[in-house]
Amino acid sequence: MTEQTELELEGGSRVAEEAADGTPLWWKIQALVPESESLFIKKLSRNDTSWTSGGSNQAGFYVPRPIRDAEFLPTLKADNPAKPHIFHAEVGILWPQTGEITRSQIRHFSNKGAEVHITRVARSLFKELTPASLLLMGRFKTSSEDMNYWAVVIDSASEEAELLETVFDLDASFHYAIFAPSKFHDYATSTSDELNELIEEFRSAIRGGTIDALVAKYATIPNPSIIAERARNEWLATHRLSTFDPWVIATPGDAIMEISREIEYRLYRHHELRRRTSELLSILHGSNDLPTGLIQRYPELDQVLLSASQQRKTRAGRSFEHHIAASLTAGRIRFVEQAVTGGRRPDFVLPDLHVLRSRKRGYAEALVLSAKTTLRERWKQVSSEKLNCEVFLATVDDRVAANSIREMAASGIRLVVPETLKTSDEAHYKGQPNVMSFRDFFDGEIRRNRPFLLLGMK
Repeated sequence: MTEQTELELEGGSRVAEEAADGTPLWWKIQALVPESESLFIKKLSRNDTSWTSGGSNQAGFYVPRPIRDAEFLPTLKADNPAKPHIFHAEVGILWPQTGEITRSQIRHFSNKGAEVHITRVARSLFKELTPASLLLMGRFKTSSEDMNYWAVVIDSASEEAELLETVFDLDASFHYAIFAPSKFHDYATSTSDELNELIEEFRSAIRGGTIDALVAKYATIPNPSIIAERARNEWLATHRLSTFDPWVIATPGDAIMEISREIEYRLYRHHELRRRTSELLSILHGSNDLPTGLIQRYPELDQVLLSASQQRKTRAGRSFEHHIAASLTAGRIRFVEQAVTGGRRPDFVLPDLHVLRSRKRGYAEALVLSAKTTLRERWKQVSSEKLNCEVFLATVDDRVAANSIREMAASGIRLVVPETLKTSDEAHYKGQPNVMSFRDFFDGEIRRNRPFLLLGMK
């Protein structure tokens, strides 16, 4: 079975896994990729994992038709005259996390649909997964009679998921795809090429004794609002738009998610790498013996890394808020940010604090919109706010379990999520009555139900 070690990364606690032989799982993946002729990655849906809770005969995961047509799987045969609609094949799959090699069945019922079903898999790996977890499967270049493929299941709350998403550039809208194994090498090469100039700059500073000047040069990461604006402008330029107006953008939630989770994060990491590297080099510079320097100055090194982690978490939350505020402003919607009420500070009060506090107003004449990039248990901070108005909670978290969504509904919280997450089969928002998309929020809760929140309207 897998062993798990808690790691603290941005966005909360993550999990670093080991393979059955004690090797870090990511190292095992790196070793298996070069042995593969092609790779298949899928974001697991509820149908791929719900069978682990019992009461289902569908013990396995589904492979979409485009993957079957891409010849990732072997040719299926219908060799039973009594059941000509059943096409099947048997393959050996190595599961590094458990050490198992399963004789898995690939079945296609031509009278039921286009998907292929793979059964007899490593059941334990599919249990109690966080929503939007990933399956990574490789087809060996040279297969044996017993082993044709390898597969790992990566929980979306794990460190490995973040690495996989980075290497293969998997964004929030990703569902499944076939990749060439060279993608691993291409990522490493492109990263190295991009950083070679920076590495040489640090080397020159060390040789020339100007490390202090370099630290000063990179000491300041631009204000989060500045990075957020740059990210929005990049998105607007790409989509040939001049405004972040939610009445102009067809899917405003998807836009906010793409900008905050992808574009702005990339811009931030550019600055973070330079600042933190220069700080670490400054601490170690001048030490004649590297091991001695590491041990003696470890508390200082640890403080730099802790500061980086904390700043990353803060940035993620503020980023989301910045883009929601920009959307409300561009849409000419009346609101105030971070208004203190009842000892709490809701992210957005619509239309303003005076109306919210008024004892004469009606229930629908004000609303509170909180924003949290990831939910976990923090949504309970929102549910405790008894403000005599509707409370909406905006998030881009695709890993929220169905039972948590129902708990929020019981607490009177209505969730606002990006449009693709609302309809996603991998997330658990579809069909939940207390969940709406950003598009529905703007059209229904603002324009239709509360037109007085629009500037210029009474």
